Amino acid sequence: MPDIVTSAKNRGFTLLEILVALVLLATAVSVILQLFSANLRTLAVSEEYVNAAAIADTKMKEILEKEDLEPGIQSETIEDTYRADITITEQLQERTEQVPFRLLEVTLTLRWVVGGRERSFSLQTLKAVAKLIS
Repeated sequence: MPDIVTSAKNRGFTLLEILVALVLLATAVSVILQLFSANLRTLAVSEEYVNAAAIADTKMKEILEKEDLEPGIQSETIEDTYRADITITEQLQERTEQVPFRLLEVTLTLRWVVGGRERSFSLQTLKAVAKLIS
């Protein structure tokens, strides 16, 4: 005659144990999904900055290739998305009086709007240009 009392080996999971396990599993899955979501946002922002850096680098090279650079401020739109603000100022005038060149500081600030937030990226360099003899 089989024993009617169940032993500990044959005992299954209770409904409470199953519910606790499901809650723990759901919590772990939601934490992992939030981490993936945060990583995707970070990747999107970094892609924006990489694109902006490439555009700013190209524009800066374009400016530096010009032979007739003069101090001043200008602004232009690039690809209908970016606004480039370019500032050129003469530096160290008292130190370059006796030499045949001027030292110009070129600052390029690239601005764009994503999701209602303005983002910006700046590059700055110096360029020596020949003095104009008058």
